[in-house]
Amino acid sequence: MNRVPGDEENAHSSSVESCPSLRDVHSINPAQLMARIESYEGREKKGISDVRRTFCLFVTFDLLFITLLWIIELNVKGGIETTLEKEVLQYDYSSSYFDIFLLAVFRFKVLILAYAMCRLRHWWAIAFTTAVTSAFLLAKVIISQLFSQGAFGYVLPIISFILAWIETWFLDFKVLPQEAEEENRFLIAQDASERAALLHPGVLSDGQFYSPPESVAGS
Repeated sequence: MNRVPGDEENAHSSSVESCPSLRDVHSINPAQLMARIESYEGREKKGISDVRRTFCLFVTFDLLFITLLWIIELNVKGGIETTLEKEVLQYDYSSSYFDIFLLAVFRFKVLILAYAMCRLRHWWAIAFTTAVTSAFLLAKVIISQLFSQGAFGYVLPIISFILAWIETWFLDFKVLPQEAEEENRFLIAQDASERAALLHPGVLSDGQFYSPPESVAGS
């Protein structure tokens, strides 16, 4: 008994739909996958990602900005040399801004060492610096007499506190997730390229097609 043409078409379509992997295999472009892998390896050879470099620049900006504000404060109080001797050599916790500058130096050294030199991929270093900064500034604002010394009594502690928490936010929500996502993409692309290399042995080049010397020209 002959099969109805409609049944043949349905059987053919079902057989095609049952093999979606073949279409997926042919849709893989090994050249694109290798280009992605090479670009990622190129970024790894640079030693540091772009987003991590931006974070390190912001940490450097933190130190330079606090230093600039401290120097301005020294000038406002009556000259750098006189005020520097008073704040450093005759240090007083309740009235000196020198410790806020040292706090910025502390953050800079720890974060650059952890995330630029050691290339740490964890949040414990930034959590440590932010916790120390927050605790020290809160204690200094409560115990010291900074508010009676003019605008800088408000500006330096507040700016230092804000910059420390911006660094924490930037690392936790930008640097670490983006680097983890790029690494996952690299692993997926590498796995797909290995599968594509097994399924696509490669296209034969023109040099692989030749005629023996005894054959007729143009054959």
